[in-house]
Amino acid sequence: MRKDVKSATWVAHAGGAKDESSGGVVPPIQPATTFYRETDYSLHNPENTYVRPHSENVRLAENVIRKLEGAADTLLFPSGMAAIAAAFRWLPSGARVVLQDGIYWGTIKWIQEFCGRRGITLKLVDASDAAALDAACEGGVDLVFVETPSNPWLKVVDIAAAAESAHRNDGILIVDATAATPILSRPLGLGADIVMHSATKAMNGHSDVLGGVLSCRSETEIWEAIRTDRADSGAMMGPFEAWLLLRGMRTLSLRVERMSANAQKLAEYLKDHPAVEGVLYPGLPSDPGHALASQQMQGGYGGLLSVLIKGDMPKALEVAGRLKLFVRATSLGGVESLVEHRYSIESHTGLPQNLLRISVGIEDISDLIEDFGQALGQ
Repeated sequence: MRKDVKSATWVAHAGGAKDESSGGVVPPIQPATTFYRETDYSLHNPENTYVRPHSENVRLAENVIRKLEGAADTLLFPSGMAAIAAAFRWLPSGARVVLQDGIYWGTIKWIQEFCGRRGITLKLVDASDAAALDAACEGGVDLVFVETPSNPWLKVVDIAAAAESAHRNDGILIVDATAATPILSRPLGLGADIVMHSATKAMNGHSDVLGGVLSCRSETEIWEAIRTDRADSGAMMGPFEAWLLLRGMRTLSLRVERMSANAQKLAEYLKDHPAVEGVLYPGLPSDPGHALASQQMQGGYGGLLSVLIKGDMPKALEVAGRLKLFVRATSLGGVESLVEHRYSIESHTGLPQNLLRISVGIEDISDLIEDFGQALGQ
């Protein structure tokens, strides 16, 4: 397969993966946990010894993601949080970390606890404020971790500026780009050292695979430590999950295009609705992060948005309860649209009680708008 084809073509063809033995146009699942040796004890396939560090299906999926990210290397993990943990475990005791606040609460919780156990200095900062992030890095930093667009505030971080701040102070920048996907944003090309995704979300897109992924701009000593840690700790995605992920990614470009277009139209409808207090979505020209998102994201602004319902928590719950097409469930990035009352999940983080997080799927947008209209009491 030509190496200069566009991302949509690359993923549709699963990076050229197919079954050479049968001629099948899709790769097979290889569930083996161990691989045999010849009579002289040489490996039949030099790439495969044992499934924990070596998996045919994982390699195929990693190759597609590596190409999408423009990365030097890519590693898959059994969950998004496993990927984040691997991205931090190389840090020594006494290290210095700058972390964006207002991002996925599970990420902040784990990092805070990890840093506490290791004696690592942790600073939380509104990373959408480039000057504040730069000030937090002054004096030295080992790792800067940001999420853009953020979940559920949809704040946008200047990746190039964050990378410059981290590098000037002897640190690396890791970007969680789950909401953007590699179809809309390539943080490595903007100076990030490592990009992370929860592959559970839009990358797989069908709400049936748990996974995480890290991709690097260059294979440094830190990356080698992460790669070794994955093999030694056993944080490997299984062959069947990798096969499902690769299958899901074949429609990634189309799904992201449709989800982004739907989210844009839904956000535009909701921002003017009399029952809505506000809409958080970088695709809206009135959004504080719109100009920056337009520079960093190509082809849309993603399928995630948050809506502030006029009224109190009972009113927001009432609206969520009246929705018929939006499934009331946690997660984002699936083909089906989801609604979640985030305060019910993370009341400890100070989220507004009237905030509904919306993951917009690939349904017909007129049906989604009509559903929200009746739920809001139009």
